[in-house]
Amino acid sequence: MEVRTTAGRVRGTLESGVAVFRGIPFAAPPVGGRRFAAPARPAPWDGVRDALAFGPAPPQAAAFGMPELAGGEDWLTLNVWSPDPGRDAGLPVMVWIQGGGYAVGASGLPEYDGTRLARGGVVVVTANHRVGIEGFALLDGAPANRGLLDQVAVLEWVRDDVRAFGGDPGCVTVFGQSAGGGSVAALMAMPRAAGLVRRAVAQSVPGTVFGPELARDVAATCAAELGLAPTVEDLAEVDPLLLPLAADGVDPSAHADRWGLAGHRGVLFAPVVDGDVLPVSPWQARLDVDLLCGHTRDEHRLFSAIAPPTDEQITSAEALFAPRPYPPTDPAARYEWILSDWLFRMPSLHLAERATPHARVHVYELTFGGPLGACHGIDVPLVFGNLTAGQPAALLDDLDAAETVSARMRAAWVGFATRGDPGWPTFDTGDVALLDVDTSVAPYPETVSRELWRDHVFAPLPLVGR
Repeated sequence: MEVRTTAGRVRGTLESGVAVFRGIPFAAPPVGGRRFAAPARPAPWDGVRDALAFGPAPPQAAAFGMPELAGGEDWLTLNVWSPDPGRDAGLPVMVWIQGGGYAVGASGLPEYDGTRLARGGVVVVTANHRVGIEGFALLDGAPANRGLLDQVAVLEWVRDDVRAFGGDPGCVTVFGQSAGGGSVAALMAMPRAAGLVRRAVAQSVPGTVFGPELARDVAATCAAELGLAPTVEDLAEVDPLLLPLAADGVDPSAHADRWGLAGHRGVLFAPVVDGDVLPVSPWQARLDVDLLCGHTRDEHRLFSAIAPPTDEQITSAEALFAPRPYPPTDPAARYEWILSDWLFRMPSLHLAERATPHARVHVYELTFGGPLGACHGIDVPLVFGNLTAGQPAALLDDLDAAETVSARMRAAWVGFATRGDPGWPTFDTGDVALLDVDTSVAPYPETVSRELWRDHVFAPLPLVGR
């Protein structure tokens, strides 16, 4: 199966009734003279290029047991699943941005296979973007937020080329989870992304964005691991595989006196409010793209399972992260509550509230759970329908019940991408969909958290004491 793009012809395959194209370049390799630069258009090619295998992952640390992926320099590639790859099909398009703390992530992981989602009648696009130092460190001589600029380049490719795969470039929904959800929020606030998307789905949006001073300090600390300065001049000749190791050598908690909450939470990378690529925080911008936004009920439980908190972390959480005192409860339970709110639940809710005056907004809370409850990341296999493939599938246990919830979520996400309606009322009514085996919709249930965080604004994290 062959399709012509603006750069040349590509050959894909037909799998389970869906046309699949893998590893299509959307930008030139960001190496050599393009290292740390904004993405540039790929060079055109003659003949037909096989689009049968995922492109290599961008350089990153082996965090969370990330598997070894194909090597090479063509990091900036994308993948397409289409149920009808005809130019006149005019199908809605869903562009996925994966999570990974802005430090890891690759579009070729099995949990992001778009087959089941595409069968719902949409063209699904997944893509790599630069992560870690390559994508998000603030370096002298380089544009800020290169990972976000890569995402804009994906959306520009969709605008220019998706019609050949059966997609409608005027009906594009960008969706993402965790750092991918944070990227979606940032794109909504970026002038460069204006007009490229019609709708957005932000799942478990993290509230971490950096101010320039904090971002420069983090970059300098990472570069110092190599005895270098945070400049393009110093880092351009460093092996790309070494940079993630430099970041791995930094213990953010050792710098918490300067980095504040970012240090206490171990956050090294986040979108930077640089005044140009990202002019303001998403929670301070005018958000006028229709939005589907939500979170899981037990967001932080996954992180506690990966790295159990110390007694000191449990007892200090309220003073560090909460805007005001939480109700008395078991200290461990309060720790989970506070960190879930600070990291994902309240940023997601506040994003929805910010957009509500200017756009159609729908909100959900995923309450369906597995061994770790409705923890962070459990929405990924449910949205894609990949209940037995990839690492997040381990968060599920009752697969029959998971299939019921997954079918509802896929229908809701596709319905939103197609018609702007996931199947429940808009958030200006105060209603939120509780996504579980049942189909209830109720007033926003986290009334205590909402009141505690009512006046808090998720502004860029500043340095402490400077």
